[in-house]
Amino acid sequence: MAAGDPYVFDDELAALSARASSLTARYGEIAPHDPVAGHRVLVELLGAIGAETAIRAPLYCDYGFNLRFGARAFANFGLVALDVAAITIGDDVQIGPNVQLLTPTHPIDPEPRRRKVESAEPITIGDNVWLGGGVIVLAGVTIGENTVVGAGAVVTKDLPANVVAVGNPAKVVRPL
Repeated sequence: MAAGDPYVFDDELAALSARASSLTARYGEIAPHDPVAGHRVLVELLGAIGAETAIRAPLYCDYGFNLRFGARAFANFGLVALDVAAITIGDDVQIGPNVQLLTPTHPIDPEPRRRKVESAEPITIGDNVWLGGGVIVLAGVTIGENTVVGAGAVVTKDLPANVVAVGNPAKVVRPL
């Protein structure tokens, strides 16, 4: 699954997904009232969470253990992180509300899709990136450090460091 090989959702994956759903629901209930207890839930859920990182509930993820946050990152309300493959978020990253980080991919051919075959590719967000509200980052994308992605952009391909990108599909509009 995480290696990018095709797989079919099975009982083991269902159990791991149910664990993540339970933890994210608990986080959503606890975090607004008790940030320390909420942080403990994130430590249990996530693959890593750096110092001084804040994630506002609700948070949605497939498994949690493939999701890694660096230090001093911030994710606003409604982050969807489909972490079938690794999602690595660097230090000092700012994530606007309702951002989607989508590692799963599905076959274009109808027969394997009918059989529920999936695969996934990792997403990497470099240090000091800002993802505006509603940004969608697709499977296999790397966003270079210091890059700003404008609200509502759909990132289908890698973005270099130190640029501003906007649109659907996201295109670089200027250097920083």
